[in-house]
Amino acid sequence: MTDNLVTTPFGAQTTAAETLAGIDLSGRRAIVTGGASGIGRETARVLSAAGAEVVIGVRNLAAGAQVAEEITPAAGPGTVRAAWLDLADQTSVRAFLEAWQGPLHILVLNAGVMASPLERTKEGWEMQFATNHLGHFALAAGLHSALAAARGARVVAVSSVGHVNGDVFFDDINFEQRPYDPWAAYSQSKTANVLFAVEAGRRWAPDSIAVNALNPGRITSTRLGRHIGDISNSPSSFDATSTDVSWKNIGQGAATSVLLAASPLVEGVTGRYFEDCNEAGPYRPGVRRGMAAHAVDPRNAARLWQLSLDMIATAATTV
Repeated sequence: MTDNLVTTPFGAQTTAAETLAGIDLSGRRAIVTGGASGIGRETARVLSAAGAEVVIGVRNLAAGAQVAEEITPAAGPGTVRAAWLDLADQTSVRAFLEAWQGPLHILVLNAGVMASPLERTKEGWEMQFATNHLGHFALAAGLHSALAAARGARVVAVSSVGHVNGDVFFDDINFEQRPYDPWAAYSQSKTANVLFAVEAGRRWAPDSIAVNALNPGRITSTRLGRHIGDISNSPSSFDATSTDVSWKNIGQGAATSVLLAASPLVEGVTGRYFEDCNEAGPYRPGVRRGMAAHAVDPRNAARLWQLSLDMIATAATTV
């Protein structure tokens, strides 16, 4: 990470639509995971309104198709369609990859689960790590050739300020030896999102693929907090009254994702972590902002990459 932080004219109150004002995305193709609700839906809507052809990855195809119809622009070149994608199911990820053809200009890794009760995939993986990181890792890695073919593609990983609460616990990622803690699992998965951006940014730079992670802020009225009743019910370490936490509506919450996905203001920027439409500075204890050092450690980023490849490969051979 550089000391010269990337800044833009935008901030915490900027909406996603404002970040793309006057920008034409005609001819661009995008995928947004979790695009049927919340900031994923808004991300898909704004990208399509700017002219992009958008595919939303959804677990419920019927509901996703209805959303796609609702947010497809009434006029103009932009379109939205839904495709089945269950990130916790590697069979579903592989089916999605097999169906994809042609270049891909924008990949927004938006879907996620937060503080869920202990669940495991059929491989035995802890559900938050499997959904938030491994499913997205397999999707992005499988789309590498399509991204490279776009000659200037962008990958956006939606992380969280929650990453500051915990590193990846490489010796027990799946909580097989230690008691399960839903918030520790969430923090681990969100740190993994940032480490992915660091390593993918390094590996894929020669292919002109930019990869960045972000904290969208605390978003009201989304399904992310469904396991805790309300996002304000987070533990004291996630205290909503902490200094500088950014509470946002959905339009504001999608802004940093859309900025990184398509704005010329961040052309060529890769391997960084953003919040409120600007690159984040270092995390300071007691302030719910910033980038934790453990999330951008290049050794851990490389280690996680190899571990993820190994886990995905094992899953593929045991089907």
